[in-house]
Amino acid sequence: MEVPSKFDPIRPYNDDEVKQAFNELIEDRQFSRLIRGYVPWLPKFARRGVFKTIFAFGGVKTLLGFQVKFMKPVVEAVIKRCMTDISFGGRPIPDPKGRYTFVSNHRDIVLDSALLDVLLINHKYETTVEIAIGDNLLIYPWIEKLVRLNKAFIVRRSLTPREMYKSSQLMSEYIHFAVTQKKENIWIAQREGRAKDSSDHTQAAVLKMLAMGAEGTFIECLKPLNIVPTTISYEYDPCDYLKAKEFQLKRDNPKYRKTRQDDLDNMKVGIMGFKGHVVYECAPCINTWLDELEGIPDGYFFDEVARRMDKEIHKGYKLFPGNYIALDILEGTRQFSMFYTPEDEAKFNKYINGQLAKIDIPNKDEAFLRERLLTMYANPVRNKIEADKK
Repeated sequence: MEVPSKFDPIRPYNDDEVKQAFNELIEDRQFSRLIRGYVPWLPKFARRGVFKTIFAFGGVKTLLGFQVKFMKPVVEAVIKRCMTDISFGGRPIPDPKGRYTFVSNHRDIVLDSALLDVLLINHKYETTVEIAIGDNLLIYPWIEKLVRLNKAFIVRRSLTPREMYKSSQLMSEYIHFAVTQKKENIWIAQREGRAKDSSDHTQAAVLKMLAMGAEGTFIECLKPLNIVPTTISYEYDPCDYLKAKEFQLKRDNPKYRKTRQDDLDNMKVGIMGFKGHVVYECAPCINTWLDELEGIPDGYFFDEVARRMDKEIHKGYKLFPGNYIALDILEGTRQFSMFYTPEDEAKFNKYINGQLAKIDIPNKDEAFLRERLLTMYANPVRNKIEADKK
């Protein structure tokens, strides 16, 4: 399908652009150093030749082909190295023949959508997801090429309010076009940036943006997107110590801002760090209850949609022994001791101590950092308990 030219600044590559983009990617020196980790036994020129040969004779003619032939094996290697296992949770997954907008909590800059892609492919989905990714992460040309080959569309950051409105309008129109015309799935995080304390809440602004690309009532604008609230649960968050470190740096210096190198470090640790068990849980599409909100004043509509989506996302958490242990430590109780053993407790405390040891900053406040780490693991329990009450 021909994509309107107005989407050119933000869209993924078209299928007829795949070959050229792939060749440019392989010739990039920085990317060549990156793939060295996956085929270290081959010299530089041989590596390029192998990848080009696979491309030429592997039948790669589309973005989906690129994902299946190149990205899926890479992500599967990460899964094998860095996870105990990964699966969909207990609720039924959406019909593979449908097209959906997966709106999830945000655990990892790169892997949130990549892992979902692998799960969808393994469950016989006809297409994977197009991904919303901020341009603040496109630090090098090879990153932009790689993500656009991996079906990413670009979210523009650091704009004036007027520019941001126009950018949001264009992105929303593209998302509607992708789902309803291109027949693609979409993944987008429930909020801008990760929740550093793992207390996940949907930003109403994200939902307002999604509604901008269609005409009609708010309900009529959201329904074509088939929004599916999705929960991502990690047993261990490899970036937890980096988040704790950032909490102290911001506490001690309110003007502190992460650098581009910090973003790259987070990406690297997030991909290659150990995560234990990983579970994706899909709630029913919000179209099953959107009509119940008819008549709600416009000023409250998106807040109510966000509240209901949060309830579904929080109910979908897969809780691990460390989550319960962290909450018991913080509250000084043994309320949840039926969910873990003494061995679990010793293992989790050893893990927390190891993560604390990785933090190297001036005036290191270990009590504060420990509390921040424990809070990241306790908040999913708190949120799930509250959601289950309603």
